[in-house]
Amino acid sequence: MTERIELRLKDAAAGCACCAAPAKEAVDVTAASAVTQEVLVDGMTCSHCVSSVTEELTAIAGVDSVTVDLNAGGTSRVTIHSQTDIDGDAITAAVEEAGYALSTQG
Repeated sequence: MTERIELRLKDAAAGCACCAAPAKEAVDVTAASAVTQEVLVDGMTCSHCVSSVTEELTAIAGVDSVTVDLNAGGTSRVTIHSQTDIDGDAITAAVEEAGYALSTQG
């Protein structure tokens, strides 16, 4: 059994030294989003991984925000908030561009 580590990353500057960046003001756009889509992503281990996936997904037109429930080294749940459904191929391409893959688990 894989031990689950809940990091509850709220601050973009939190995490390892490789991804430390100046803090940005947090904006909660999830309340304004009409659609949420969830995907499972394998292999993320730290806040730098979360940042990479989030950056690629938020670059997709129509995506308001992305939240990640990191399961370090396992399968992480990624929730995409938007006004309309986002094309699955665009999501797959963004995750792969970040260096990860969608999970083959159900």
